[in-house]
Amino acid sequence: MVEDLPRLIIVSGPTCSGKSLMAVALAQLLGGEILNADSMQVYRGMDIGTAKLPVSERKGIPHHLIDILDPDQAFNAGLFLLRALPIIKDLHVRKIPIIVAGGTGLYVKALLGGLFECPPSKPELRRDLWEECEKRGLFLLYQTLSRLDRKAADCIHPTDKIRIIRALEVIHLTGDRFSELAREHGFSDRRFLALNLCLNVDRQVLYSRINRRTMCMIDSGFINEVERLLEMGYGPELKPMKAIGYRHIVGYLEGRWGLDEATRLIQRDTRRYAKRQLTWFRADPDIVWVDPDHKPGIIDKVMAFMHGLDL
Repeated sequence: MVEDLPRLIIVSGPTCSGKSLMAVALAQLLGGEILNADSMQVYRGMDIGTAKLPVSERKGIPHHLIDILDPDQAFNAGLFLLRALPIIKDLHVRKIPIIVAGGTGLYVKALLGGLFECPPSKPELRRDLWEECEKRGLFLLYQTLSRLDRKAADCIHPTDKIRIIRALEVIHLTGDRFSELAREHGFSDRRFLALNLCLNVDRQVLYSRINRRTMCMIDSGFINEVERLLEMGYGPELKPMKAIGYRHIVGYLEGRWGLDEATRLIQRDTRRYAKRQLTWFRADPDIVWVDPDHKPGIIDKVMAFMHGLDL
């Protein structure tokens, strides 16, 4: 029966919107636990640059899927599901409310609707695409994707080499557009009942927060964090080290730009990332937009959902 499905409270939203603290507040209210759905906070030693909530601010609430991997270990939506589903099952059996918090939209989408089957990658094809990228440049590869699958290209940032190459792989392997495969699947494998809250922060307020948080990260030792990761052997070629902030600090340490320029680039690229996140969330008709400054309204929605009432 539908009513027997586990109930998930999702706290999503763009970076710097206050998801982590909101999730903690709801977990305290309900006696629940938090499941991380942020693709970067799974990595140990990457704390400042991922805006990981300090243990002292977690109020004793158990947080799952944080600090579970080293930066040289792979993680993606499929692996997230493999880790998340047993945790949710266990919490549901023990009647512990589950709050999912994170801004990685694909992880939440996979959790709520499953993933469509992609063909396994072929090493030769992937190698050819990487070599083509090295020879012709990523921009031309992105243009190729735009020509073959405009909808997929619109959902992938022009600098996201891994996703661009994977989308082209799928096109070559199946003869179908990546976006069509996703549309046909529909992400409709319903495992849970979910209240998907998205924190709605004024765009200019959000951008100001991003700018301030970047400065706080620098002041809190972000440079030392990146230096330590490099000293441990986690090189700039690793996917997590190419993330926003980390790649910029690596550039500063390598002398490609000064600290002021690195800071400016982090702020710029984080704002752009927030804009892409908002575009993703706005395309989801099931999202419930809420004002994070109006907690009584959020609590009313959460309590109604937990008791099976209409919002």
